[in-house]
Amino acid sequence: MTENTQQSPESNGPNAAAPADLPTQYAPAEVEGKLYERWVERGYFEAQAKSEKTPYTIVIPPPNVTGSLHLGHAFQHTLMDALTRRKRMQGYEALWLPGMDHAGIATQNKVEQQLAEEGKSRQDLGREAFVERVWQWKEEYGGKILGQMRRLGDGVDWSRERFTMDEGLSRAVQTVFKRMYDDGLIYRAERIINWCPRCLTAISDIEVEYQEDDGELVSIRYGEGEDSLVVATTRAETMLGDTAVAVHPDDERYARLLGKRIKLPLTDRTIPVVADAHVDPEFGSGAVKVTPAHDPNDFAIGQRHDLPSYTVMDERGVITAHGPFEGLDRFEARSAIVGALREQGRITAEKRPYTHSVGHCSRCKTTIEPRLSMQWWVKVGPLAQAAGDAVRDGRTKIHPADMSSRYFDWVDNMHDWCISRQLWWGHRIPVWYGPEGEVRCVGPDEEPPAGEGWTQDPDVLDTWFSSGLWPFSTLGWPDETPDLKKFYGTDVLVTGYDIIFFWVARMMMFGLYAMDGIAPFHTIALTGLVRDEHGKKMSKSFGNVVDPLEWMEAYGSDALRFTLANGANPGTDVPIGEDWVKASRNFANKIWNATRFALMNGATVEGPLPDAAELGPADRWILSRLNSVVAEVDGHYEDYQFAKLSDALYHFAWDEVFDWYVELSKTTFGKGGRAAEVSRRVLGEVLDVTLRLLHPVMPFVTEQLWTTLTGAESLVVAAWPADSGFRDAAAEDEIRTVQQAVTEVRRFRADQGLQPGQKVPAELAAEGTPLAAHEDAIRQLLRLQPAGEGFHATASLPVAGATVSLDLSGAIDVEAERKRLTKDLAAAEKELKQTTAKLGNEGFLAKAPDEVVAKIRTRQSTAESDIARLKAQLDRLPAA
Repeated sequence: MTENTQQSPESNGPNAAAPADLPTQYAPAEVEGKLYERWVERGYFEAQAKSEKTPYTIVIPPPNVTGSLHLGHAFQHTLMDALTRRKRMQGYEALWLPGMDHAGIATQNKVEQQLAEEGKSRQDLGREAFVERVWQWKEEYGGKILGQMRRLGDGVDWSRERFTMDEGLSRAVQTVFKRMYDDGLIYRAERIINWCPRCLTAISDIEVEYQEDDGELVSIRYGEGEDSLVVATTRAETMLGDTAVAVHPDDERYARLLGKRIKLPLTDRTIPVVADAHVDPEFGSGAVKVTPAHDPNDFAIGQRHDLPSYTVMDERGVITAHGPFEGLDRFEARSAIVGALREQGRITAEKRPYTHSVGHCSRCKTTIEPRLSMQWWVKVGPLAQAAGDAVRDGRTKIHPADMSSRYFDWVDNMHDWCISRQLWWGHRIPVWYGPEGEVRCVGPDEEPPAGEGWTQDPDVLDTWFSSGLWPFSTLGWPDETPDLKKFYGTDVLVTGYDIIFFWVARMMMFGLYAMDGIAPFHTIALTGLVRDEHGKKMSKSFGNVVDPLEWMEAYGSDALRFTLANGANPGTDVPIGEDWVKASRNFANKIWNATRFALMNGATVEGPLPDAAELGPADRWILSRLNSVVAEVDGHYEDYQFAKLSDALYHFAWDEVFDWYVELSKTTFGKGGRAAEVSRRVLGEVLDVTLRLLHPVMPFVTEQLWTTLTGAESLVVAAWPADSGFRDAAAEDEIRTVQQAVTEVRRFRADQGLQPGQKVPAELAAEGTPLAAHEDAIRQLLRLQPAGEGFHATASLPVAGATVSLDLSGAIDVEAERKRLTKDLAAAEKELKQTTAKLGNEGFLAKAPDEVVAKIRTRQSTAESDIARLKAQLDRLPAA
């Protein structure tokens, strides 16, 4: 190894600062903000569309304009930033594009709440003024998360920041709508939708959260005498809109009633009994009430039997059907109707509480009301098939692969998507209705129809419609922009498995449709969800939600980032606790202190690495391990194994570089001469490469240290390390032997009660062993003094073919240590006796649970190990 094949040209300059310029302690708050602003000012994160470099593109999942940074954001942003920073260092034209989603319902709710505090409603303002008010709110309160992204260190291209309601993205939305409308993929129809009486809008299936609620199941007798039957329902209020009772065609119990009409209780109407195969004759009475305007299954039955549909409540869930229940809230009406039926003797059974699954609005938690409504729909069949085919034929890979089943479960069974929302904030549907029933869809470059009687559809599009266009609309589509040509399709989408249905599938459908079959992503890297340290979901109701900003303020952004990356196994949930962030803070401090020590001792990156012949065994060992780690980290990055790469870097940096090589180098530095110069250059090389490897995950502390070490401009634009191929198995074996010997003697010292820094006289008989060349370093690491006059070996340890003899006379209170060990031995022997007796009791083994027996076996094994250890320690004690 004759030259520094891992060092980039920009790192050959003189050190930028003396070690004294580094404070004795690392203070993240004093470093991070200044460094980030410097990176942005110098344009490091801005990608160039005209560059000849290979592009690497990630678009950020756009957070809601109403949002703030939570741990889930911090987690995924850390991974995306690490990927982008590494690719930029590898010489790619890396674009990480930021932006926000207008979040239709959520944002409108925020502004309506603000108006309510002023005693106003959106109706008081009118549509145009209300939308203007929302834009004002967005400018004042929106985008809070963008500042928090800077705090985290997100290396995004701020010059390309986008918003789903900005002019360019709005044009893309209108273009896609027009094309799909013309292609017959968007249509208007009256169907059952999920209606939120609080948000006053339709919502899609994936925005409905189901939970087990306590309700009541009442059985009601319809009809009179022999021409009666019983139906059961949890929604008695909807009976006012019943237009039939359905039974199975083969159910002989009701054959005589088919085609007849029976009296609908509490009304003056009669309804038919119809036969439909959808009815399960084994469930309940085998007869079901049919309310086509308030249930999706009933709607389908109504379509098959040409039944009328009666909507019996308004958009707020208030009963509109004429009669005594008109004006009642749906839940008030439920109780009143059951009471009236009970008075008439028509309730044949009541089950209360009756626990059943009930849909709720994911935003406001209001109980959803299925409701017949005229809405706009996307015909998803051909789009979903294309989205499935792109993964099946390998154009897009899902990682980890076993998550593909979730994706296919969704795209292979997708229903047509209701895309219209009864809101004022959002992309308004570009359809106009004429005075003679004309319908005209208008593209972005077309003029809306003029003349009296023409009105635009009042609804807006589902937020997921516009965010589904994100991978290409943000790059300037529908125009053929340089950005679109350079950076589409994107390399990887990093997102949680929980929004495969909300967002991932929709982006795949739209991208393949709009971009002529080119998938929006080469890879979909699915992550798990962040949970608390006990693996519990974070929730305000549980009281375990963490504000990541608090941890960043307390321990630094690098500490939070490293903790998150260190827990990121693909597709697996990530537990996190404050103690783990503290441990990562300690790691950052270790990096700081070790680098500062190295600089104080002359570690340098100046000039090429010395020839292999000049390298000592420890130098060859650490350079061999360094190249192995470079290769290992590269492999983990390509497989999105962030936990494994973080773990590899942690143990290499802390265990091998700081705890071993730096310590071994102290002896060499102390001797001076050429060997010290060689070690200083090797230490500088190792720190240079280690800081580069750590930078994508821990950008701030590594930047501060690396620029001080190298005098170069910035790690952000430095070269990513390459594996030079240098390996030295013999040196690795030799140093491994030294490590084993030192570890064994340290364990013995600890067993004898010696303090880590306590010096004791010792002889080292190591001639002819790998330890001989490292005697000075071993003595320094183990605090072993030369065996002087009067030396008397009280203990000898055979280690790695050598013998270490120690004189512990006066170093420890032998009698006190013997008493302590004897006491501990007696306790261990008692534990062994008790556990052995239990495990020998057949009656106990027959009755005790398996987990109890397993714990006792573990206790028995631990006691046996303790006894052997304590006896060995007693045998090693010097004579009193």
